[in-house]
Amino acid sequence: MFRTALRNVLAHKARLLMTVLAVMLGVAFVSGTLVFTDTLSHAFRSQSAKSYDDVAVAVTSLGNEYDPAETHPGVSQKTLDEIRGLDGVAAAYGRVDGFAGVADPNGKLIGAGWSNKGSNFDPGKDGKDSAYTFTDGEGPLKADEIALDKDSAAKGEYKVGDRVRVATNGPVKEYTLSGIFTTKDGAVNAGGSLVLFDTAVAQEQYLKPGWYRNVTVTAAPGTDDAKLLDAVEPLLPQNAEAKTGQAVADEQAEEIEQGLGALKQVLLGFAGIALFVGVFLISNTFSMLVAQRTRELALMRAVGASRRQITRSVLLEAGVVGAIASAVGFVLGVGLALGLRSGMAAFEMKIPAGPLVVTPTPVIAALAVGVLITMFAAWLPGRRAAKIPPVAAMNSVHAVATTKSLVVRNSIGAFVTAVGAVVIVWGAGMGGDGGRLRIAAGAFFALIGVIILIPLLSRPVIALIRPILTGPFGVAGKLAGQNAVRNPRRTGATASALAIGLTLVTGLSVLGVTVGKALDKMATDNIKADYMVSMANGGDLDRSAVTALEKVKGATAVSPQQAVQFELKKPGTGEKIFMAGSAVKAGDIERVLKVDIVQGSADSLANGQIAVAEKTAKKRGWKVGTALPVTFADEKQATLTIGAIYKDSEFLSPALLDTKVVNEHETKPSIRQVFVKMAGGQSEANEKALLGALGENPAIRLMDHQDIRDEFGGTINMMLNILYGLLAMALIIAVLGVVNTLAMSVFERQQEIGMLRAIGLDRRRVKRMVRLEAVVISLFGALIGIGLGVFLGWAIGETLKAALTGYALVLPWDRIAIFLVLAGLVGVLASLWPARSAAKLNMLNAIKTE
Repeated sequence: MFRTALRNVLAHKARLLMTVLAVMLGVAFVSGTLVFTDTLSHAFRSQSAKSYDDVAVAVTSLGNEYDPAETHPGVSQKTLDEIRGLDGVAAAYGRVDGFAGVADPNGKLIGAGWSNKGSNFDPGKDGKDSAYTFTDGEGPLKADEIALDKDSAAKGEYKVGDRVRVATNGPVKEYTLSGIFTTKDGAVNAGGSLVLFDTAVAQEQYLKPGWYRNVTVTAAPGTDDAKLLDAVEPLLPQNAEAKTGQAVADEQAEEIEQGLGALKQVLLGFAGIALFVGVFLISNTFSMLVAQRTRELALMRAVGASRRQITRSVLLEAGVVGAIASAVGFVLGVGLALGLRSGMAAFEMKIPAGPLVVTPTPVIAALAVGVLITMFAAWLPGRRAAKIPPVAAMNSVHAVATTKSLVVRNSIGAFVTAVGAVVIVWGAGMGGDGGRLRIAAGAFFALIGVIILIPLLSRPVIALIRPILTGPFGVAGKLAGQNAVRNPRRTGATASALAIGLTLVTGLSVLGVTVGKALDKMATDNIKADYMVSMANGGDLDRSAVTALEKVKGATAVSPQQAVQFELKKPGTGEKIFMAGSAVKAGDIERVLKVDIVQGSADSLANGQIAVAEKTAKKRGWKVGTALPVTFADEKQATLTIGAIYKDSEFLSPALLDTKVVNEHETKPSIRQVFVKMAGGQSEANEKALLGALGENPAIRLMDHQDIRDEFGGTINMMLNILYGLLAMALIIAVLGVVNTLAMSVFERQQEIGMLRAIGLDRRRVKRMVRLEAVVISLFGALIGIGLGVFLGWAIGETLKAALTGYALVLPWDRIAIFLVLAGLVGVLASLWPARSAAKLNMLNAIKTE
């Protein structure tokens, strides 16, 4: 039976090619993902290990530098000197860091914002800092000097001695470039930038003079790291902890693994979708091969082959095909991993250098997935083949599906679909994370049910399409429509692959467009300001930025969104309640943001009172006039009276206070955005004036209305584009399925096509017939997929209603139309080879074909 299975594989190489391609693509995605993530993990692990090669002990402070009452915001200079004096310590370096952005010659920020870092140069007795190797010049030793990493200096075209504009959270300053260095710092090696300041300058802007956030200790030769750790720990304040360099490296490696785990799961998820779609192609292929070999299988039964042997021979064929596809897919997967790594570099997502890592896991996974998926998909056709009675097979009676089998199939499909639909509607009504989990479960059952029902659905759905074909295309169109429903099971299995892909694509599109529109509407309805100012790294703006904007000519309203936290005591119980709010500028806030007052007046903010959101007030039982005893961050107490209650908004915190009230208790405010209203609205002149007031700071973003809308909705569109690219794999496999079905259909209908040619159907119309048949099958799958996708998009959207004010379902008709056009194009492309083969058939030879 093994020799027979192998002979059958070799005899049907062309027919099995599409199956090999489908399995190969899925395996390539799985193995490529595993190799790529293993390579990334190894590279970052190695980089992390190198960063701590020379570090015996690493000290990290847990102090809060934003707390003015904090007496120990880190590790003091005295403690650092004591550590340096310990036996076995070769050197100890104090570190303090934060955000620092460098402007290129055009004034633009070098780097992505979040990866721009500043730190201090801390030379030892030899004048060197072991963390940095200078390729030109030397480290900064004066207040007006800085050093730059090599890549950032190259991007900015800077040389030693040049003046460089550097932005931190405060105003932009110019420094002289004293040196250019290389480093093992992970942020730099990931494509970020690093600016080194003199230690006193870095402490002043990032922490406090005389204090460090971290300390790295190197050991003298022969010193044990654990013993050195025991000696360092007693010297540290309570808000600092010490670990060996190896322990820190291991922790970072574990964090890297967790970070890459999410990426691996996403990529493997899409690989799973591709393989799931491939199952239908494989099953369809083997079903048709079995149907075409009924006489051969019957003869084998007649000469003594058992049912088990017949099933086993089909599974052996599938195993051979799966093994070949897995081997080729694994090689392609390695190439895909290399391509992904190169692609990251092309998008300036730099990763540390390192070898391509191929562990046994992706090899085993590739073989297991490819072989098992193929054999699983071939099991049902193999079982069906074993049931063919020899005599019935000789007369081809088996080819007609019994009424009982169709009734059983349709009944099961209807039941499973109904269960899935009920669970989806249940989840939509429930909302939240629990509702989305139920929708996911319901979607699985609904998809399986529709796939079971799809042969039954083929006749009514294709009947709607058939009139469109008959009119313009005549006989060829009529024949194409009839051929498409001749074998509903085959048509359904072929259309299923396309339906699954378009279900996911349509569902994501409906959800993405609907949420995007809701966010866009929220931004349009709630933001009255002409501009929003924020830091490129998402950090805090300096208070000087607000002052500068208030002085701009033409600025009619300027209000920050300054985060503030305070403590309340619950009346009666004395229980502490921590509450978050925003400090805003009284009188200006309602001119830059929509503040819908329910009770009281917004003018009360100017009198030192507090405004509270409606839901918070109801939950706490507060009303206008309620006195709230609060304790601020500096532990000073005050009594605030509620002067206004406003409707909840995504752009407003649960509580609003005037900046004058809050700034008395905070020396370092947390200002994430500043909203500005300008006379004359948005204009080039106003934008220029605002940028000039901010000192042309490259680290500060000035966003107009469109930029603000893109900030909230643009991320969704970007994610959708990425998902479309990943789901293209499933659609490619669907194309292969249509090609495979048509090719085998043409092979089966050689005699029929020969007869059609003999009675006058020319080659051009034969091609058109096959092409239109492919288009009909593709559009059928597309309509099923789009319908199910819209249903799922609606259901998931219902779970988000509570979190998105003004949410309303939006059907992206333009994208749906594109999906239908693409489905038709899929059919046209898939039919090129089968149509050409059909048209080239010799009519006399075809008529003689059995």
